[in-house]
Order: sequence, then structure tokens, then C-alpha cells
Amino acid sequence: MQYLHTQLIPQDAVCRVAMIGAGYMAREHLKAFADIRQVRLVGITSRTKSRAEALAQEFGISLVVENIAELADLKPHLVIITVNAEHVHKVVAECCSYPWTILTEKPVGMNLHQYMDTMAIVKSSKARVFIALNRRLHASTRCLLTELQQCQGPRFIEVFDQQEPKRLRQLNRQIDDLELAFSNSIHTIDFISFLGRGEISSVRPALPWKGQRTLAVAASVNFTSGDMGMYHAVWNAPGPWAVFVTTHEKRFELRPLENLAIQPMGKRVLDEITLSDIDIRFKPGLRIQSEEAVKAALGLDNCCSSLADARRTMELIDAIYAK
Repeated sequence: MQYLHTQLIPQDAVCRVAMIGAGYMAREHLKAFADIRQVRLVGITSRTKSRAEALAQEFGISLVVENIAELADLKPHLVIITVNAEHVHKVVAECCSYPWTILTEKPVGMNLHQYMDTMAIVKSSKARVFIALNRRLHASTRCLLTELQQCQGPRFIEVFDQQEPKRLRQLNRQIDDLELAFSNSIHTIDFISFLGRGEISSVRPALPWKGQRTLAVAASVNFTSGDMGMYHAVWNAPGPWAVFVTTHEKRFELRPLENLAIQPMGKRVLDEITLSDIDIRFKPGLRIQSEEAVKAALGLDNCCSSLADARRTMELIDAIYAK
């Protein structure tokens, strides 16, 4: 995918944006969309009306409505779904009753079967659904992709993941350990999926997932292009989220994911790359993602992630965490 070379939003364009959900991610999305002059925030709905009202006041949203049907009366061009992961697929299915452009938080299903069912509903509707894989749009990731275009030969992609299902259960989130792999490990496993070129030819678990007894998971991934991936994860144990990409010419580090360092061949010290402050002023990736979503809603060329993009990652998660 090309992440930098899409057309600009016309200055006189107007995009009517509505929000479903009123939690932390809703606020982060609203902050990004409110920064786009062509956006009009026309409505918000949430199960917790007081939170929706607070966000409406903070961001100048025109109306707080009771449900999705009332949101439709506001004739939005773009609808953002930010509900808890376990409810996303149900809300996406309901929104597909309307001919909207939709940007939804991930995942669109707590397992591969649920995802495929939702994808079938989307395909049979007039809605256009994009998924918020915002880490693909980090300034660090976009710089990495530009650098990789100059590197020849195979890529070795290493991903380090860490998950804490016990903490989620303490927060009364009704989500089991395997569902957490689909709802949260997608953030890291997606790097293998979209940085690896060609089709995935094999996935070989080295340390298989063992449910609540799991300390570590590891799997190798091979691509028809010759690219290779290695996934490492720790469960209910300390660890970083990090991505390393090695080529013959250079080695790249995203650690943390928002930063990029490069080690050229023959050099021991990493070069720290100075990136745009856009991922400091906004949650990383969201400001650019919001602009691309507006382009999608207006029928313009854009680089939003499709359900097909997410399907490849969901299938990879399923293969790594297969029972």
C-alpha cells in the first residue's frame, strides 16, 4: 500500500462525521477529526449518555442521539465506531443497514469465524467499511516503509508482543485469553502481515498457546516472496511491544512503536530518526488516519485499511494461536 501519495481534501469539501461510542478512543478520534477544517461533527451516540454529552460539549458536536437509527437521521457521510472490542462486530452489522462509509476500531470479530460472518454482512450491504489499523500510519511506520523500498532482498520481521488478560478481567471486561489475541495482539501481529511481501506460505508455532498456563508464545511465518517473520509474545508477564526489520543493507527498530532507529551495515550505533510531531499532538497514526477516512467518505483516493487487509492479519492470528 502507498501511505503518502493520495490526493488532498478539497478546501470547499464538507464531510459530516458521526461517532458511536464515548470512551477513551472516541475522544482520541474526535480530537483528530476536529482538527480537519472540512469536517462537521454532527452527532454522537453511546450507551453511556452522560459521556456522550460531555464529548459533545467538548468538541462542539451538534446532537447527542439515543441510537444508531437516530444517527441516520443526521445523514452522516462518515461514521466512526469506537465501542469495546467485544461489541464491534454487532455495531458494524447494525450500521451496514445504512449506505455509510464506516471507520471502525478493531477487531471486527473476536475470532476468525465471527470476523468472516461480519465480512459477509458488509459485502451484502451498501456500506463501505474500513478498519482502524492506525499503527500502519504512524510516522515511524511510514518512514520505515519508505526506507524499505530502497533495500533489496528478503526481509526478516521480528515482532515482540505482551498481553495482560488478568488486568482486563479485573476491569470487568468479559473477554477470554484467546479473544484477547484477536482484539489486542492484532496491533503487533499486523506488522508481520503488512510488512511481509507475497502470500503467507506457512505458519509454524514453536511455543504454542496453552490458555491460562501460557507464559510465552512463539511462531515463525514464511512468505512466498522469501520474507520471513518471527512472532514472540509473553502473557501476564512484563515485556515491550517492539518491531525489528532486518535486511542485508540495514536493520530497523520500532521500539517503542512510535520511534524509528536505523542501523546501517558496518555500523554499530543506531541512527535515531527525527519524525514529525503529529504523533505527539495526536494519538499516533490517528490524525493521518482521520484525513484518509474523510477522503474515503468523499470518494477520493485514500490509504484506509480495508477488511481484506485485516482478514490476512486475522487469519495469521488464528494460525499462531490455533488450539
